[in-house]
Amino acid sequence: MNAVTETVLKDKSAEKTAYENNKLHKRLCRLVGQAIGDFNMIEDGDKVMVCLSGGKDSYALLDILMTLRERAPIHFDIVAVNLDQKQPNFPADILPAYLTELGVAFHIENQDTYSIVKRLIPEGKTTCSLCSRLRRGILYRVADELGANKIALGHHRDDILETFFLNMFFGGKLKGMPAKLVSDDGKHMVIRPLAYVKEEDTERYAQVKGFPIIPCDLCGSQENLQRKQIKAMLRDWEKKHPGRVESVFSSLSTVIPSHLMDRNLFGFTDLKTDGVPNPLGDIAFDEEPCGTPATVPGVIALQPE
Repeated sequence: MNAVTETVLKDKSAEKTAYENNKLHKRLCRLVGQAIGDFNMIEDGDKVMVCLSGGKDSYALLDILMTLRERAPIHFDIVAVNLDQKQPNFPADILPAYLTELGVAFHIENQDTYSIVKRLIPEGKTTCSLCSRLRRGILYRVADELGANKIALGHHRDDILETFFLNMFFGGKLKGMPAKLVSDDGKHMVIRPLAYVKEEDTERYAQVKGFPIIPCDLCGSQENLQRKQIKAMLRDWEKKHPGRVESVFSSLSTVIPSHLMDRNLFGFTDLKTDGVPNPLGDIAFDEEPCGTPATVPGVIALQPE
């Protein structure tokens, strides 16, 4: 291969990479914008506090929100907030330097929650629950102090699915992680603009953008978390059964209370026949959602093919 040919191939490779990276950025902007619109997450005049952990997802969230802010027909402010939990070897200079260069308003909150968690949680036990509660209370207070009426978290589609299965497998509840909710104290609106975004996209976007990732010495050091088991299950499904994970995620926004068993959600005890056909109802005696072939002599198809 001569030098000219090698140069041409490198140029084509660089063009293809740039094209794919631009396509990824457009997809993230589209999905985040769609989630914001679907759930009315951000309105004119909002001040959005973006919680920045130093991980790939929160970096991606801040980056995409800043892009959308420039394009949006409404005005909203962004302030990035990091909670420095005083973990050993935490590089405290990285985020301030990055955010200063980015030109975004930011606040670093210093609270030694690490020592509290390590003191109260026995060695070998998961720290997530206590750490999350402590962090949540601090961030609510900071939102008040900064005058932020929206708190944006970097949870993506995979986080939402993992939470759904964690609650079902280990908590006995059909409960997920909503894209928008009122906080525990009833005073703050929490939003998850990455709700439609796949984790693999935030992973690749972090590589493309070169975000200065900061690992968590609490969460990242725990190998036997139930969430990791669920994550492995979902990735195995995605590999062996393409489309299954997407279908499960779609089901979270297509709920039919009359076909579950929550008596508080649907009035089963007061249910009466009214003689009116229900086109949305299932065929009562079908065990599987499949149609009976209409070509079989003497058999009437119960479901359209």
